[in-house]
Amino acid sequence: MAYKISDACISCGTCAEGCPVGAISEGDTQYVIDADSCISCGTCAGNCPMGAISEE
Repeated sequence: MAYKISDACISCGTCAEGCPVGAISEGDTQYVIDADSCISCGTCAGNCPMGAISEE
């Protein structure tokens, strides 16, 4: 199950820096996770200072 970034995202980029497969990129208003690339490791959720990432 892929992770999803909520509107609480402040676009700090911490999640993208820590993603081991590069599944996170900067979107128009916040960072987004490519569900097809996500391996559901949870690293992004653990690193997010805003708690904006959770499992879908």
